[in-house]
Amino acid sequence: MQPLPIRNPRTGVIEGTFAATDPNEVARRADALRLAQPGFAALSIEERSALLVEWAKNLRLLQTTLLAALVADTGRHRIEEIELQAAIAGIERWARFGPGLLDVREGRSAAVPSVRYRTQRISYALTGVISPWNFPLLLSLIDTVPALLAGSAVLIKPSEVTPRFVEPLLASIRNVPVLSDVLDVILGGGATGAALVDVADIVCFTGSVATGRKVARAAAERLIPVFLELGGKDPLIVLPGSDLDRASDAALRASIQATGQACQSIERVYVHECQHDEFVDRLVAKAQAMELNTPQLRHGHIGPLIFDRQADVIAAQLEDAIKKGAKIACGGNIEHWQGGCWLKPTVLTEVTHAMSIMRDETFGPVIPVMRYGDVDEAVRLANDSEFGLSAAVIGPDEALSLAVAERLEAGAVSVNDAGLTSFVHEAEKQSFKHSGLGGSRMGPSGLERFFRRKAILIQEGAPIPMSLFAENE
Repeated sequence: MQPLPIRNPRTGVIEGTFAATDPNEVARRADALRLAQPGFAALSIEERSALLVEWAKNLRLLQTTLLAALVADTGRHRIEEIELQAAIAGIERWARFGPGLLDVREGRSAAVPSVRYRTQRISYALTGVISPWNFPLLLSLIDTVPALLAGSAVLIKPSEVTPRFVEPLLASIRNVPVLSDVLDVILGGGATGAALVDVADIVCFTGSVATGRKVARAAAERLIPVFLELGGKDPLIVLPGSDLDRASDAALRASIQATGQACQSIERVYVHECQHDEFVDRLVAKAQAMELNTPQLRHGHIGPLIFDRQADVIAAQLEDAIKKGAKIACGGNIEHWQGGCWLKPTVLTEVTHAMSIMRDETFGPVIPVMRYGDVDEAVRLANDSEFGLSAAVIGPDEALSLAVAERLEAGAVSVNDAGLTSFVHEAEKQSFKHSGLGGSRMGPSGLERFFRRKAILIQEGAPIPMSLFAENE
């Protein structure tokens, strides 16, 4: 397999290469994890929780090294500080609350009252996790941690775009010997990911719809479960009479946070025609106050586009929109500073659903704003998408906003703010439409996904007689 490049997103310089894990090595490491998994699953969930706590402590001890690697991978600093702390907090949260989610399930049959039953949970032997480049650590661990808590061994394949963080992550795992027997990380591109799907018992994938389809097909061929968290084109509806300072603050942050490189970013804003122009004026003023995070790492608000190919996608969408009549109110140009790709917050007006920028995932700090005439039209436009990851509604009162939120075809809807799924992890949600497949990552379902259920049926009376089935006149 060809060595893969290690690119600096701030400069565009290829700083080295790394070797991908070949399929034979993927299979060997999967076998080693499987060998250790039964003993790990035999531990109580409280004992596995204690191991997770120990791992979180080791991550804190290594956080300076891990943060430096994440900064080098993504070209961002503050976002990586937040990501690192969120990842560690996620481990601690599962360790604290996870055991309490596994209630004992027992009952008695309504059809055969002499039979009582109980449910046994059996963890999957090996979970395969394939994660993307936009939040390398957090999205590598978001499925890994509950899978481990359930007693599954886990093999992670992060994105080849952001490989530097893997070495300190592995160091933290090795410091917890029992955990290191059932948790490993491999590196590589599509071929390595395909090899992982070939050896796992259950697969969790976060990434694009196109690649998600390939993962789903491969999993279906093997008849194994697959959980997909795919793209989004999240809408925000601003209802008539809204506080426009609040609405523009929420729209800006939720669209450009992490340079818009998040699946739950707001990528479409719909504003009633009576407030459209004033909303745009406020949004543009706030967007123009945001500064690029260059040349100094610890300055400004907007980091680089991590993956240079994404800059081409954004540029093509902007070009298509302008050709079809969109107007750029601010931003709009991919800039190249020190060799990296950058984009200032970009506000578009006069957009329509005939433009790719209103249909396809952008994954950048771009905010198209479209006017609407009434609430029914706003809901129709918001639902006019193949995506259904999340959405947002801001209105003059909670009751009105909730009524609109309940009509939106999305797995999570933020009310009186936007992008709250980045911060709230307890509420269960599932992706709608092409934004994903499978149970919720959050709440009790996030843990239950990694168990199969076995029913144990206990007859307290006489066995059911064959005479019950005799053909009697």
